Amino acid sequence: MEVKDVLFMSKGDGESSFFQNSYFTQKVVAMSKPALEKVVESLVSEDFSSYHVLNVADLGCSSNSTTYAIMETVIDSVKRKCKELNYQIPEFQFYLNDLPGNDFNTLFKGLPNFVEKYEGLPCFVVGCPGSFHGRLFPKNSMHLVHSSYGAHWLSKAPRLMDKEGLPLNKGKVYISKTSLPAVKEEYLAQFQEDFSLFLNSRSHEMTRDGRVILTIHGRLSEDPIYELTWEPLAEAIVDMVSLGLIPEEKLDSFNVPYYIPSQKEVKDIVDREGSFELELLETFPIKEGDKSVWNSHEKYIKNLRSFTESMVSHHFGVEIVDKLYGKFAQIMLRDLATHTEPREVISFVVVLRRL
Repeated sequence: MEVKDVLFMSKGDGESSFFQNSYFTQKVVAMSKPALEKVVESLVSEDFSSYHVLNVADLGCSSNSTTYAIMETVIDSVKRKCKELNYQIPEFQFYLNDLPGNDFNTLFKGLPNFVEKYEGLPCFVVGCPGSFHGRLFPKNSMHLVHSSYGAHWLSKAPRLMDKEGLPLNKGKVYISKTSLPAVKEEYLAQFQEDFSLFLNSRSHEMTRDGRVILTIHGRLSEDPIYELTWEPLAEAIVDMVSLGLIPEEKLDSFNVPYYIPSQKEVKDIVDREGSFELELLETFPIKEGDKSVWNSHEKYIKNLRSFTESMVSHHFGVEIVDKLYGKFAQIMLRDLATHTEPREVISFVVVLRRL
């Protein structure tokens, strides 16, 4: 699967779109806001008076309103710190990046309101399509790079086949309890390769002492098994196979390009790549069924569909999607009913300083 060609959040602003179902990412951005404010204030405190333009990138911006919330946090934090230090407020250049399939049209519908709010402040916004697993910007040009729930997506799904070409992860789409050790090893190896490439690409683009702040899906356990989304999706696809609606080989060749790292794995890659100093690695949980995020099970299920559907429809066909997600919803509702204690989605906030 060429991830850069098929991965995007559900488009438009209709009932099933990511725009209307991004409650979780909104919560993540709100919870990571204090860390972003501290990063910006720290950046401004370091000989910032010579900056005429602040170049900021949001990698994996998607198409919802959180992008504008991030831009507002950056501007407000700079203005506050510049006033405190008696610095002139710089001009702002924001680069909004995502893969080419991203719905930039829906994203930029929010631009007039943003511009109106900061009328009189020199602030420029451009779209920047492309994969963050490679270079996106000129050398030594970026002061601040932000990414929320992007860096755990892989550039490609690991190749989970044995020497004879037989599937190693039969009947599954991610690391599960029944997965062979080789599946875990291949997923980790792909994440190590991709996250190292992400860091190396940013290292060329960042100014010295520039900051990267990432919020990524993480795990506290050393066990990489994750059952909240991928296990029910695999079960739904298996059901479609049993009904003869999907060929079995289609399931066996589908593995999601996504990896949930541990803190140690993140730290080890940062240390080995060597371009950045790890300034902060903070953890915060969000409980499954948190009413401030999803006020109903239906909203929760729609959210999951909004970021998985592009991959599923590409691999299995558009004609099967509604039936498959109908089964997925049944399985999710069953699982939510059987877990008396809500499970947690773990997020890491990672702050890196360019050496």
